[in-house]
Order: sequence, then C-alpha cells, then structure tokens
Amino acid sequence: MGRIATALVVIAATITLTALVRAAPENVLKKLVPVEATKDLELPAGRVNSEQVEQGRYLVALLGCASCHTDGALVGKPDPAMTLAGSRVGIAYSSPMVNEFPGAVYPGNLTPHRETGLGTWSEDDIVDMLRSGRNRHGRQTLSIMPWTSYGQLSDADARAIARYLKSLPPVEHRVPARVMPGQPTRTPLVHVGLYHRP
Repeated sequence: MGRIATALVVIAATITLTALVRAAPENVLKKLVPVEATKDLELPAGRVNSEQVEQGRYLVALLGCASCHTDGALVGKPDPAMTLAGSRVGIAYSSPMVNEFPGAVYPGNLTPHRETGLGTWSEDDIVDMLRSGRNRHGRQTLSIMPWTSYGQLSDADARAIARYLKSLPPVEHRVPARVMPGQPTRTPLVHVGLYHRP
C-alpha cells in the first residue's frame, strides 16, 4: 500500500494524539493520554483464521481503528473487553474555541452485534462505508472517520477488513447518539482538530 498506508497511519495518529478536551462543564476531562492503535487483536477460539481475515486484522491494526472505536481509548484508558465495540467518549466536530458546545459524534460499535453493532450489515455494506463514507441507510458520515482516505483502499483490502469485522465476537454496546452543535453533551469529548480553523 506504500504512500496510502502511510497517509492513513498519519490520519489515525492525528486522531489519537488529541490535545484539547471539551464537554459540558461537569464532564471536562483534565488530561489526555495518547493511545497507540491496538497491535494484536485476537480472534475468538473456533473462528476461522483465513488469510483474508488475517489481512483484515492487520489492516484494522494499521489504520488504528481501535484507537477511536474502543471505549476509553480516546482518553488513554482503553477497555480491552470493549475492543472495537464503540466509544462513549465523543469527538467534537466543530471548533470548541468558537462554539461552547461544539457537537459530538461517537465512534460506533464495529463488532457484529445485531442490535448495537454491525450484525445486520453485509460485507458489502461495510465495504461501501469504508469506500464512500455512506452507511447502509445512505447517510453520509463526517470526515472525522477518514473515509476520504479509506476510499483509496483496494477492493481486496476493503473486503478483508469487512470479513475481519464480521468474524469478531459480538459485543453488546450502544454508543450515544450524535449531538448537534449548540447542545451540551452528557459525556466527555475530545477535540481532534479536523475542522477548518477560522
């Protein structure tokens, strides 16, 4: 993957090396600890370790998916039992320097849980999300999830990621709903600086 892989790693690092926290006053976090992308995600016993699934595991680790999609990872306290099961820590998507309440999105549950994760998504749905940023209902995702770069993945690599995610054990974990700018959040937020500064 060469330059594309390098660019994706830089994007993932930008997301994990957050410097500013913003939330409703009672939820402000005092300190952020940078967190590395999970390097070795174990498949449950009895699952097929096909070459394609192994490639997907490698790519998910390389792209740093667990750094956002694991509860606690955005604030340096990842819960290993919740790897890729979504985050209750939000990501501010407008400038907290300008907006007192900047709006928040919450990295979703990527495990195949039928009610709270990707259990009802097909591999094609996941591939389309990676390549276009559209969920299976046609809604466009914000570029906080760097789908504009992931769109450069080869068909084989995107398919490998989808197959790997579908192979994970389902974890029941519903993340909070998106909060619009101007509305206070009930959870801590991190700011990743992916907006245009004024």
